[in-house]
Amino acid sequence: MSNSIEDKKTTIKNEIEQLRYEYKVELPKIIAKARSYGDLKENAEYHAARERHSFVKAKISQLNQQLSQLMDINTQNISEDKVDFGSTIVVLDRETNQQLEFTIVSAYDVNPSEGKISFNSPVGSAFKDKTAGDEVEVKIPTGTKKYYIEKLTTINGNLIEA
Repeated sequence: MSNSIEDKKTTIKNEIEQLRYEYKVELPKIIAKARSYGDLKENAEYHAARERHSFVKAKISQLNQQLSQLMDINTQNISEDKVDFGSTIVVLDRETNQQLEFTIVSAYDVNPSEGKISFNSPVGSAFKDKTAGDEVEVKIPTGTKKYYIEKLTTINGNLIEA
């Protein structure tokens, strides 16, 4: 399942390539053309192209940072029987008896509404190194939540059930 990390790296590399081409080839042409229209103070095309130029530069930087973090992940060091990066866990909320699913992702891929959390979050850090059958207490601003881990699927594809 470490392919998901490799797939993510490839996707990011491809996006960086496309953005670099836009930044170095397409946008300079657009800026030069807009500049030829004259007065830059009221030249909407020029300002839009410059704004896009700045955005693309920032996006390339962000993607390079994200790629660097992914390169640092050594899948051989990821646990095969405990919650770690890439794990998907099914938990039971002890208070509401509701079943929830979380996937541990990088900080850039966090999306709580989709159950994608990182170890930087209180919930994510509470699950670190736990396994199916463990009770987990999570301290949140409104108090403490209690979860029971029913099922764990590691990034390696190992399924562990309580």
